[in-house]
Amino acid sequence: MAIPEVNRQQARGRPTASSTRPPVRARIRLRQLLRVTSVACGIQFGWALQLSLLTPYVQELGIPHQWASIIWLCGPLSGLLVQPLVGHMSDRCTSRLGRRRPFIVAGAVSIIVAVLIIGHSADIGWLFGDTEASRPRAIVAFVFGFWILDVANNVTQGPCRALLADLTGKDHRRTRVANAYFSLFMAVGNVLGYATGSYSGWFKVLPFTMTAACGVDCANLKSAFFLDVIFIAVTTYVSVLAAKEVPLGSVEMSTASHEERPEHSGGNAEEAFLWELFGTFRYFSGTIWIILFVTALNWIGWFPFLLFDTDWMGREIYGGQPNEGANYNSGVRMGAVGLMLNSVVLGITSVLMEKLCSKWGAGFIWGVSNIVMALCFLSMLILSYVTDHMDYIGHDLPPAGIVIAALLIFSILGFPLAVSCLLFPTENHLKF
Repeated sequence: MAIPEVNRQQARGRPTASSTRPPVRARIRLRQLLRVTSVACGIQFGWALQLSLLTPYVQELGIPHQWASIIWLCGPLSGLLVQPLVGHMSDRCTSRLGRRRPFIVAGAVSIIVAVLIIGHSADIGWLFGDTEASRPRAIVAFVFGFWILDVANNVTQGPCRALLADLTGKDHRRTRVANAYFSLFMAVGNVLGYATGSYSGWFKVLPFTMTAACGVDCANLKSAFFLDVIFIAVTTYVSVLAAKEVPLGSVEMSTASHEERPEHSGGNAEEAFLWELFGTFRYFSGTIWIILFVTALNWIGWFPFLLFDTDWMGREIYGGQPNEGANYNSGVRMGAVGLMLNSVVLGITSVLMEKLCSKWGAGFIWGVSNIVMALCFLSMLILSYVTDHMDYIGHDLPPAGIVIAALLIFSILGFPLAVSCLLFPTENHLKF
């Protein structure tokens, strides 16, 4: 019987074409991809609690309303500095656990530590001498934990997305599926987080959270963060266990092509990292500058909404003040319900984003979302003006029509928020 040519070459010790070809990475299964992306649910659950509860809690500790936004300044600063730095370091990480997983685990642990500090900030301040009338030490503990939380969130999110890119490689279909899963879990985490923030009876479920320094509202926040600890621990464990990373520098990586392998570099690479972002500005066309300018204006509008949405509901719609009656707390909880509806719309939009862009074009969808966002923010101003001239403020709950109008605005804003987070048009999408 004739011996095939491949067998002859193997018998003579000659390398065959298949033996010299780099091994092909197995296509990641959808079930495994689903488990890897589940960490987004835990991270976003904590973000939802942070956005819905912490601005009101800041004021309950005694920080003036006008200073609350200063505390949130850590978010943009850490996003600007921490995410690029962590991405740069994780690309060159040689841990046997992989490049991304050590940063994901470290970020998750930091989030857990931060939320425990925030939840117990009133108790910490009481332990060091605070009173009911003055709580400066609780404020210090809160701000410290809050800034750790913002940094930890940014440490975790970048490697999570990079891990998906590593696992899907050049399989564009799997990459789109991974992004869809990630967006879906973010929406689920938002819905669960805002639903948790809208419930006022957690102190009954976990009665040990109430202490001499921590009343009902504080105990509800502390209980919600205990749930966050459990949630993020479980989702991080599932995600890290499902991700099969190959350590950088291993035998498998050495067979990869030169362009797929991150370069080990020294001082020159560090210098490039510091200057490469600013160096690319001079290559931008006028159209790109317009896109960047509009995006900057968008986020100037988004950040006040994201930071003060529940506070706006408590003050402007329900006519309450922090630490003064139940109206403000009722408004904050209703604001959390509005954010939950916002997240439902955001999740649906995220899933349909590719189809919407395919049918009408990314530039058109982006432009429409900006107009919708502007109209919604204008509607919030009009609604605040209307409530100022109604006689229920200060002594009664708002009419149902006012509450429904506010919830409708919150819900509609889920569409432009999804577009702002997931879609960035290029020069080819816009024609001037």
